[in-house]
Amino acid sequence: MKQIYQPIVLLENLELAGFEALVRWQHPERGLVSPAEFIPVAEETDYINPIGKWILEHSCRQLQNWQKQMKKNLPLMISVNLSGKQFAQGNLVEQIVKVLQATGLEPKQLKLEITESVVMDNVEVATDMLKRLRNLGVQLSIDDFGTGYSSLSYLHRLPIDTLKIDRSFVMRMMDNSENAEIVRTIVMLAKSLGMAVIAEGVETRERMEVLRELGCEYGQGYYFSKPLESAQAVKFVENMNHWNDMINRPTRLAQNLNGLSSGYTM
Repeated sequence: MKQIYQPIVLLENLELAGFEALVRWQHPERGLVSPAEFIPVAEETDYINPIGKWILEHSCRQLQNWQKQMKKNLPLMISVNLSGKQFAQGNLVEQIVKVLQATGLEPKQLKLEITESVVMDNVEVATDMLKRLRNLGVQLSIDDFGTGYSSLSYLHRLPIDTLKIDRSFVMRMMDNSENAEIVRTIVMLAKSLGMAVIAEGVETRERMEVLRELGCEYGQGYYFSKPLESAQAVKFVENMNHWNDMINRPTRLAQNLNGLSSGYTM
């Protein structure tokens, strides 16, 4: 398994907010294999739980190691996806407690992402688990929002910090007003519920500017950076002082950094 990290950026001032931890399978013949291929297989064969546990612990430890390496406390968070089977584990809370204790990471620096469909499969059970996780002090996010079938009557009851707009809406919002309106509606919904919004698929300056105008707080996508290996992520952090220059410059920040890796987000 290979871990990589994609930056999440505060759109207002282009400060780095954190990273989403992504995973690839290093196949001996095919090279890096996308999670879209191996995660469904892992879920069918029950390998997803040990894989998920490894990702969680490795991600928390990595953020702690970055802070020690740069000899400063970074106000960053690490965002980790939970699969449906992981979320259904009876000992999930205990697992997370052990990981936080073993790595020394502050709970508030860990954000757990759960897909909309996983939450809505059993709202009552999901709500109880989310409340238990929230009590640990970790942050919670609904991933791929807008692609499932959330009921607004339940959404306001969930202890969620962030809605993450699915990249399919963001990537098409310049094509027609309908997709832009969907993004606007999600942003307004989140604000009315006291939640922040992260937009995936920010690949052009135009998309970034539209998201800013709509009031979206955070962005993630190739306009800022492709997923990075650990050493490259450190270099990315060290270049934070140059980010303000990009606000008025129509070029990709990633083009100003050396050695960025290729990859695809989950």
